[in-house]
Amino acid sequence: MPYVDLKLVGKLTKEQKEKIVDEFSATLEKVTKKPKQYTYVSIQEFDASNWGFGGKLLG
Repeated sequence: MPYVDLKLVGKLTKEQKEKIVDEFSATLEKVTKKPKQYTYVSIQEFDASNWGFGGKLLG
């Protein structure tokens, strides 16, 4: 069973999340030959003040 864990800084709309889940699932179905009903997608949105890069906070 494929599992995707997407983490990002910022917010997505519901429509963007739906498209991401649909396209990730479709791609994994093609590659793994497993029905997309078996694919799990987790989307975690972080505020920039909770994410660091290069020794500094992004927000």
